[in-house]
Amino acid sequence: MQYVIYFLLALFATSVGSLTGMGGGVIIKPLMDVLGDYNVQTIGIISSITVFSMALVSVAKQIKAKTKIPFETAIPLAIGSVFGGFIGERVLSYIVNALKINGIVTVIQNTILAILILCVFLYMKNKNRIKSKELKGVFVSLAVGIFLGVCSSFLGIGGGPINVALIIYLFSVNTKTATVCSLITILFAQISKLTTVAFTTGFSEFDLSVAPVMIIGAILGGFIGASLNKKCKEETVEKAFNGVQLLVLGLTIFNIFSNLTID
Repeated sequence: MQYVIYFLLALFATSVGSLTGMGGGVIIKPLMDVLGDYNVQTIGIISSITVFSMALVSVAKQIKAKTKIPFETAIPLAIGSVFGGFIGERVLSYIVNALKINGIVTVIQNTILAILILCVFLYMKNKNRIKSKELKGVFVSLAVGIFLGVCSSFLGIGGGPINVALIIYLFSVNTKTATVCSLITILFAQISKLTTVAFTTGFSEFDLSVAPVMIIGAILGGFIGASLNKKCKEETVEKAFNGVQLLVLGLTIFNIFSNLTID
C-alpha cells in the first residue's frame, strides 16, 4: 500500500509541477513531511530523484514540441543553479549535523518555504500592477540561478513557484516561458544536488525503497503535465499555479505546528 501511495503522490505532484513549472518537489517535500516515514535528508534525496526524472521528461518534450525557449536566459540560469544546488546541499548537511534533531530542521525548512510561497502568491495575484524589471545579461542570470539552486537544494523542493515568479518579475516574460526556464533550472539544480550526494555521503545510507515507483510516477507526470501545458491557456496555467501555492502553504503550516508540538 505504501508503494501505491507514493506512486500516486509522485504522479499528482509532477503532473501539476510540469504543467505550472513548479517542478513537483514543492508538493512532494511537504507531503512527505506530513506522512513522516523518512528523515529530512532522505526526503530531500527522494524528492530530488523524483523531480529530476520529471524535469528530464518535461524539458525533452518541450524541446521536441519546438517550444520557444530563451536560451540566452535559460542556459545561465541552469549553470547558476548547478553551483547553487551544491551550496544548498552543503548548507543542509551542515545544519542537520549541527542540530541533530529532524523536527527542528523540518520546521526551519517549512517556515522558509511558507514565507516564500506567501510572497510568491501575493506577487502572482498582483503582478499586473507590479512593473517587471526586464533584466538581461549572463551575470544577472547566473546570480539568479545560484539563488534558485540554493533554495531548490536546501528546501528539497526542486524549484517550485519561486523560480516561476522570480523569472517573470526579473526578466519580464510570460508564465509559459517562465515555466520552461524554471524546468531547465530545476533539471540542472537536481543534477548538482544528486552529484554532490554521490561524491560525498553516497546513497547507500538512505532508504530509497520507494524511489523506483516515484520515478515511474514522475515520468508519467512529466508527460501529462507537459502535454497539458501545451494545450492549456495562459490563464489556466496561472490558476493552477496559484491553486497549488495555497495547497502547499497549508501543508507547510501544518508541518510547522505538528513538529513544534512533538515532545
